[in-house]
Amino acid sequence: MTTLAAETKARRLSEAERQGFEERGFIKPLPLFGDDAADHLQARFDELLAKLPDGIDINRVNCWHKANRWVYDLCCTPAVLNYVEDLLGPEFYLWGCHFFCKLPGGSSEVPWHQDAQYWPLTPHETVTVWLALHDTDDSNGAMRVVAGSHRVGLVDHGSVEGEQFVLNQAIDESAFAPEDVVTIDLQAGQMSLHDDRLIHGSGPSTSGRRRVGLTMRFSPNRVKCDLGVWPNFEAYPMRGADPEPLNPIGEIPQGDDCPTSMFQLSSEFS
Repeated sequence: MTTLAAETKARRLSEAERQGFEERGFIKPLPLFGDDAADHLQARFDELLAKLPDGIDINRVNCWHKANRWVYDLCCTPAVLNYVEDLLGPEFYLWGCHFFCKLPGGSSEVPWHQDAQYWPLTPHETVTVWLALHDTDDSNGAMRVVAGSHRVGLVDHGSVEGEQFVLNQAIDESAFAPEDVVTIDLQAGQMSLHDDRLIHGSGPSTSGRRRVGLTMRFSPNRVKCDLGVWPNFEAYPMRGADPEPLNPIGEIPQGDDCPTSMFQLSSEFS
């Protein structure tokens, strides 16, 4: 399993970008991997997709960092951690990793939502990395965000039904202004960052082009999970000393396994 090196254009965030994140709730695009690495990312995704048992939708399994050493190492890319550190500070951990995939001919879409609605974490300070494995734009169902919506607090979510929806809760579009919607268009190998309270979603791909992104969830060490709600939550320290962690620490994977359901424990994998 090859470890990828970030391209030379990967850097630290500027002060303007950090201020923009505070005001708008996201940053895009950020350089990470070059064209050669993008080809490798796409090939590895195809291998991982083929590992899933028949009948399992890759959009409906998560915690790849617990199951697969290649994915875990990808999350540990120094340039990724540098970007995250510039927002969260020097002490933080990884806890989530999820492929969001729209294949040609599919109808998958993500309704408008805030990540913090789903996560029993206190305080709400998680930052998500969205790494593009393929070019993404409006025509193939790119993520769209409502700029500045993270500053209004949690918004009411209602139930949503339909096999096309990746999530089962949604925010009505009347809750925000259409002119505040921004497309997170990225080239393969680029990434974005967004706040866990930012309203976002994505429509179906209408172009027949594949859209694949890998999300990585990072929180500062002070963020604690309610294990009564989420008993399988595990933290993976990335940077900074944490002599008295608030959350269970996960086991680093050694193999090339894949998750087969949501929120599995690291002990379920070899």
